[in-house]
Amino acid sequence: MLVSEDAVLKGREELLAAVADARFPCVGAKSAMARGTLKTLVCHSLESAWDDVRIHSELLEWAKAYKQDPTGLRSLAIVFEGPLDLAEEQFEAAMWARLQSLADKDEWRGQPYDCRVSPDPDDPHFSLSFGGAAFFVVGLHPHASRPARRFPRPTLVFNLHDQFERLREEGRYERMREKILSRDVELAGTVNPMLARHGETSEARQYSGRAVGDDWRCPFRDPRAA
Repeated sequence: MLVSEDAVLKGREELLAAVADARFPCVGAKSAMARGTLKTLVCHSLESAWDDVRIHSELLEWAKAYKQDPTGLRSLAIVFEGPLDLAEEQFEAAMWARLQSLADKDEWRGQPYDCRVSPDPDDPHFSLSFGGAAFFVVGLHPHASRPARRFPRPTLVFNLHDQFERLREEGRYERMREKILSRDVELAGTVNPMLARHGETSEARQYSGRAVGDDWRCPFRDPRAA
């Protein structure tokens, strides 16, 4: 069962409109959209494994294409038709279920873990790995408490870790980060308490967008962690 053409068009249009909104703070996503490197894949349900093989295949192709041309900013947005009524904790649980399924498929397909990052979600150097490339994820959904994470449909945006390491090497990362933080404060009125630089605390705490306490434990376990 494929997603209908109308649903695909609607999902893409909603995502691009949200990113294009002048109030949306992520200048990296705006840059990717302007360059035509913000790709959208529309799937059925965040709570279903129906599209997981298709999503994983797309991640493998995305990682391969970046290795062949590691220039500019790019993001892969997986937009789900629903559910549209998930509270933050429900969205978080469904998000990690999808990520667990994708990691299991990466191991099943014999893909190596990116050795530059840790597979342990409690490690400050944790990142996901697909096709041998490290990724971090930004979760978006209709009922997110942070306005910048509030999107029309449940969405997982996959970003390649290496592209931000390249920005650091070029001395551009901190300027972009400060601009995003400033725009986010202007939108929300407060600083996002979950934001931290890679290596300070596990980025797994940031994926869903929900504010979590020190006692939060990530439900994800990569099968290659041992």
